[in-house]
Amino acid sequence: MSVLAWIIVTSLLGGTLSVLFAAALTLNTRASWVQMLISYAIGALLGAAFLNALPEALELSKNPAQMTGTVLFGILLFFILEKLVLWRHCHTEECEAHDALPGAPRMRATGHVQHDHGRSGMMIMLGDTFHNFVDGILIAAAFMVDVQLGIVTAIAIIAHEIPQEAGDFLILLNSGYTRRQALLFNLISSGAMLLGGLAAYFMLQDMNHLIPSLLGLAAASMIYVAMSDLIPGLHKRPEIGATVQQVALITLGISSIWLAGSLFTHPG
Repeated sequence: MSVLAWIIVTSLLGGTLSVLFAAALTLNTRASWVQMLISYAIGALLGAAFLNALPEALELSKNPAQMTGTVLFGILLFFILEKLVLWRHCHTEECEAHDALPGAPRMRATGHVQHDHGRSGMMIMLGDTFHNFVDGILIAAAFMVDVQLGIVTAIAIIAHEIPQEAGDFLILLNSGYTRRQALLFNLISSGAMLLGGLAAYFMLQDMNHLIPSLLGLAAASMIYVAMSDLIPGLHKRPEIGATVQQVALITLGISSIWLAGSLFTHPG
C-alpha cells in the first residue's frame, strides 16, 4: 500500500472509528471505560513520543540541539494554543476549559445543566476541528518518514481521540444538541484529520526539509497533551486501587506502542 493510501486510511478510519467508539461509550454511560482509556492513552502518547517520533526526528536532524529546541518550542506553542481554547481537549463534562468559555453550560444545584443554546459546544467543535487538522499533518509527516512510524503515531493519536471525543459528546449534549446532532458534528470535525493529512502529504513533496521539524512538533504535541491535559485528571483519584490501575494501563499503552513498532519494523 502506498504512503498516500496509508495516510488516507488511517486518517479517515481512525477519525471515524474513534467518534463511533466514543459515542457508544458515552451514550451507554460507560464513564469508567473512558477513564481507563485515558490512562492507556497517556502511555500510548508518551511511548510514541519518546520511543518513535523523537528518536526518528533526532536521527533525521543534523543538529540535535536544534531539534530539542523545536520540541521545546512546540510545547510552548501548544500551551499558547490551549490558552486560546484552540487546543484544549476535555474528557469529561466538567472541564475548566469549557467553564471558561463565554456562555458555557453551568451546573445547577440540582445537578442539571443550564443549556447555552449550543454556543460552548460550537466553540469546542471549532477548537477540536483545528486540533484534528494538525493531528492529520503530524500523522502524514510520520508516514512520509516510515510506514512503521506512521502506524505507531496514528495509534497513539487515535487512542487519545476516543476519550476526547467522548468528552465532546457530553459537552454537545449538555449544550442542548440531540444525540444525532452530536454524532454528526463530531464526525464532521474528525474529517479535518483527513484534510490535514492530505494537505501535508502534497505540501511535503517539495519541502522534505520540514519533516524532521514536524516530527519534533509531533513529539511535543503528544508529550504536552499527556502531561498537561491527561495526567492531572488521574490525580483526582488518589486511592491505591485506582493508582495501581492507572500505572498498569499507562504501562500497557507504552508496551503496545513498543510492540507495534517492533511488529511493523521493516527487515533490513
